[in-house]
Amino acid sequence: MASNLHMLIIPLMCPGHLIPMVDMAKLIAQQSVTVTIVITPRNAERYGSVLDRAIASGLPVHILQLRFPTTENGLPNECESVDDLPTFSLSKNFFDACAMLQKPLEDVFNELKPRPSCIISDKHLSWTADVAKKFQLPWVIFDGMSCFTQLATHNLCVSKVQEHVAESEPFVLPGLPDKITMTKSQLPGLFNSGNSARGKELKSIREQVRATELGAYGIIINSFEELEKRYIDEYRKIKQGRVWCIGPFSNSNKNDLDKAQRGSNKSINNHYCIKWLDSQHKSSVIYACLGSLTRLTPLQFIELALGLEDSKIPFILVVKGGSRTEEIEKWLAEEGFEDRVKGRGILVRGWAPQVLILSHPAVGAFLTHCGWNSTIEGICAGLPMITWPQFAEQFYNERLAVQVAGTGVEVGAKRVIHLEDEDGVGIQVKREDVCNAATRVMSEGPEAETRREKAKYFKEMAEKALEEGGSSQLNLRLFIQDIMLHTNKGGIAG
Repeated sequence: MASNLHMLIIPLMCPGHLIPMVDMAKLIAQQSVTVTIVITPRNAERYGSVLDRAIASGLPVHILQLRFPTTENGLPNECESVDDLPTFSLSKNFFDACAMLQKPLEDVFNELKPRPSCIISDKHLSWTADVAKKFQLPWVIFDGMSCFTQLATHNLCVSKVQEHVAESEPFVLPGLPDKITMTKSQLPGLFNSGNSARGKELKSIREQVRATELGAYGIIINSFEELEKRYIDEYRKIKQGRVWCIGPFSNSNKNDLDKAQRGSNKSINNHYCIKWLDSQHKSSVIYACLGSLTRLTPLQFIELALGLEDSKIPFILVVKGGSRTEEIEKWLAEEGFEDRVKGRGILVRGWAPQVLILSHPAVGAFLTHCGWNSTIEGICAGLPMITWPQFAEQFYNERLAVQVAGTGVEVGAKRVIHLEDEDGVGIQVKREDVCNAATRVMSEGPEAETRREKAKYFKEMAEKALEEGGSSQLNLRLFIQDIMLHTNKGGIAG
């Protein structure tokens, strides 16, 4: 019986990784499986509201708090999440701190009741494979990416075609169901690490992660069959069938409070941007947010802001500048930008209740950095997207949205911006690029209408996937059955 199973979930402490794994924990617990999520005190506080509500509802969810060793690794006190880092040059320090969680986890492992049946870990925490091996458990990885990305990555690792092309020379990604072209400069860090010493250091970490993940028992994907069926089928062949697409996770949040508090412990149901949206016409607003880690340079932020202003379309713009926020705020104040767009545009500083905003009837399009969480949240909301990839695998996600799903319009970004090189980047996208893409998406022509119809179709498919009898519900049960069979046989991960 599923009630005898216990899954230990170990997320990477970073909003784009932790938020979907919290959602995943709830989905698994809804199948009468005991779930324990490993988390640090500051993150427990940050994500506690959603977890506490799940526990209060009777779901078998437990929280295991482990102290995060910040000072031992040269990190500021309370810096327990990637988005807390004052500079991304401290990324290696952060991963070193994560690795130090191994011993305290092993020390309390035997106190966990019932004994865990498997470990589901973020793939970036390679040390969790050693924990699984020590306690003879299946090591299942969660990779917050699509099967499109998984397949493209696998095929490039095998073919190495990217090693024989110039940085800006378009080439066809090998072995995909569709003809997809990219340039080397748009590939993620595993294939395109930049020239900085920090970039090369991170490349070796990525290669270690890649080598370790190849030994995983299986992989859980935050996607659904109807979105990328051919890519899922091909990737399953590579992984001997142990690929379980059980998303979209964000659709597991049924009430507005859960939607509002994903990633924040604040009750922002009455957030001022929601009240402002209530006063706007149906499908009239562009929501522009480039994710929790993107740090636009002031010059690039100015182009984005002016492009939205020039479009004359109502908008919500989330402001994130990291260490450059002061310069961005100075420009906003000196230019009187907020006064100029008053009534038609508003700025959100800090955390935005994204799922709540995207599901609001007034929102008609989503300008996104194409992180996978944001991409699939936009798909679930049935919104056409303006795609502006920044780093990691985001150009893959742009291709999936624009070419495979047919719900996106490119803003025209040409290359990855490595997080560690954020200050060395000039203007990649100009105000007219932003304005043109916004106008194209929000227009009334046949092309825009077709895009909206496709977006609406995928929204319906996403909803059905998690319902009784849906593809993701079925895959979740197949995953649980697999672990149950493995547990009953007394098998060892392999």
